[in-house]
Amino acid sequence: MAASIAPALLVAMPDLADPNFRRTVVLLVHNDADGTIGLVLNRATDLSAADLCETLDVEWRGDPDWTVSWGGPVQPNTGWVVAGETSLGALPEATNFAEGLWFAGSLDALRCVADRPPAQLRLFLGYAGWGPGQLESEIAAGGWVIAPLDRRAVFETSEEDLWAHAWRLLGIDPATIVSTPGVH
Repeated sequence: MAASIAPALLVAMPDLADPNFRRTVVLLVHNDADGTIGLVLNRATDLSAADLCETLDVEWRGDPDWTVSWGGPVQPNTGWVVAGETSLGALPEATNFAEGLWFAGSLDALRCVADRPPAQLRLFLGYAGWGPGQLESEIAAGGWVIAPLDRRAVFETSEEDLWAHAWRLLGIDPATIVSTPGVH
């Protein structure tokens, strides 16, 4: 089997037509022979973490204006947590997908971070998913490029600047990009 492309940032080419993914940057958290799972980093929702937690009977003790992101079109009613501290490490369902980065999709994970929100935290509704070989085919067709995982992109870069930031991680000025099949 080929090496996993996760963890990484998946960057949409400028002419990717799917409105779900136009100019998105997706955090790839899992990739194997069964498929790929990622979370869109640069699509906000109108939902605050406090409001989300209230609907689930969970007390949010962090910034009341902390926003929840749209992780992708698959199962938009499910929640996902990405944290940059080991606060999720004690949960059996949490995955350490990169050095110091944890991913989980459970009510226990939300309770854990809601009680003591870590400095590096992202909350998502839904996820982006691809079947076996599907994402690799889309990359080969020129729809996406892979950029290295960058913690600043995940936790610090504004949604408005993220797409250009991801291209700069590759040493590319986004204004100079021309899409062609086979760009990796």
